[in-house]
Amino acid sequence: MSSKRFSNVVGFDDAPFDRLYQGPVPIVGAVFAGSRLDGVIMGQVEKDGADAAMSIAGLLSGSRFLEHIQLIMLQGITLAGFNVVDIRSLYHELELPVLVVTSKAPDLTAIRNALINHVPNGPEKWRTILSLDIMVPAGVMFIQWIGLTYGEAAETVRRHAINGHMPEPLRAAHLIASALGRETFHEQ
Repeated sequence: MSSKRFSNVVGFDDAPFDRLYQGPVPIVGAVFAGSRLDGVIMGQVEKDGADAAMSIAGLLSGSRFLEHIQLIMLQGITLAGFNVVDIRSLYHELELPVLVVTSKAPDLTAIRNALINHVPNGPEKWRTILSLDIMVPAGVMFIQWIGLTYGEAAETVRRHAINGHMPEPLRAAHLIASALGRETFHEQ
């Protein structure tokens, strides 16, 4: 049985924001064909909200890139603080595999405590996180996925990690979102 190679990938990350900030936070999707940046998709999600999966699905559905994208990558399971991305719902909505990548294993105890004690709808968000498979090592990175195998996920991370350990679609999304965040929240 051969594994699928994912070459057309979009990686999403959020813009940085001040801890006390409330409101919409920009998100950026960097669309790659192999190692080439093909485009950028921008939108927003609510800080600590519950609209991340729906927002990503809407951004991709309305983009010219949707017919070519084979896989969605996320840098972590949350955007804009604790706006948990329900990767199962995103996968079913777009029928595209989703791969979550982080550089370190999440501290589930700290995440649970923060969600339960400080975040609106925290218990529901915690249940979403618990419903997913735990993150596992893939080389020096940690991953969780839906719609592909562990082997395909690990190989995708390896093949797209061109300039370091982070896959290029996520590295580019992070760089663009970071610049956008500094510009967007500069005067606040």
